[in-house]
Amino acid sequence: MEINILGPFTAHDHGVSIVPSAAKPRQLLALLALHADRVVTVSTLMQELWGESIPRSAATTLQTYILQLRRKIAGALIHDTSRQAKDVLETRHSAYVLHVQPGTLDFVEFDQLVESGRHATEAGDAHAASRLYGQALDLWRGPALVDVRVGSALELEVLRLEERRMSTLERRIEADLRIGRHAELIPELRVLAAQQPLHENFCAQLMLALHRAGNPWRALEAYQRLRGSLVRELGLEPSPKLQRIQQAVLTGRPVG
Repeated sequence: MEINILGPFTAHDHGVSIVPSAAKPRQLLALLALHADRVVTVSTLMQELWGESIPRSAATTLQTYILQLRRKIAGALIHDTSRQAKDVLETRHSAYVLHVQPGTLDFVEFDQLVESGRHATEAGDAHAASRLYGQALDLWRGPALVDVRVGSALELEVLRLEERRMSTLERRIEADLRIGRHAELIPELRVLAAQQPLHENFCAQLMLALHRAGNPWRALEAYQRLRGSLVRELGLEPSPKLQRIQQAVLTGRPVG
């Protein structure tokens, strides 16, 4: 089974899609996939599907959704005698487990590449770190589960994934700055700073790239834009780190 969460939701077994078209069974499969090979309780599944308004028929309806998923899985396994649908989507005591094969989950591959990038960073190999972080980010085909309705459990998972993606992007840019790709980074960082006008780290990275590329006045412009947004929206001044970068740019000193 090959499952993709980082963008539109897809799940295939032997090349056959097992993703239901109906919203709630699709939502159910997505949650089971995000917890692949781990037990997901019936109560968690009900909370995801119905929130605080769980109907009296929820248990029966959930079993119907599980049956629908197993039928989809069975259709994909029609020529595979080694597995049955109930083995892939297993019933446990008041819980279910979706079993998958190693190397078939894009979000797991993403985490593995990010971890490898972290090790490369710690070893001082910025070129390898940039490459690994870039490979991790290339797995994203859009916002996580962009075509799936999300409840309380999936919402937290999607938020975690999106935050990890953003932190990985920051790390990749940091690695690129370390290996001197300042001019190449400026267009990307301009877009990121515009999209997230309160994000201090993207502004700091943009200022560094501009300063090192010989555009100090544009770096100061970026600082003033961020400061204006922070003061207007939050009543806050930029962080000491950003103020230090501004002072370095003003005095013409190297930064970082």
